[in-house]
Amino acid sequence: MNSTEEANSESHYLLIVVAIIIGVTGVYLRFADFQYSNLIANILLIIGVGIALKAVFTILK
Repeated sequence: MNSTEEANSESHYLLIVVAIIIGVTGVYLRFADFQYSNLIANILLIIGVGIALKAVFTILK
């Protein structure tokens, strides 16, 4: 498999979609009203950003 086919692999873009869903969930949890909502929202955002960066750098590789 050459690098263009590998970069256009469907799994990379599926991983980006999952990262976006996790990040948006973190944003929506900021408006929730329970004790640790802000902490959980920050953790979800960090996880989402990490997954998205991993996918993007894999595509660029």
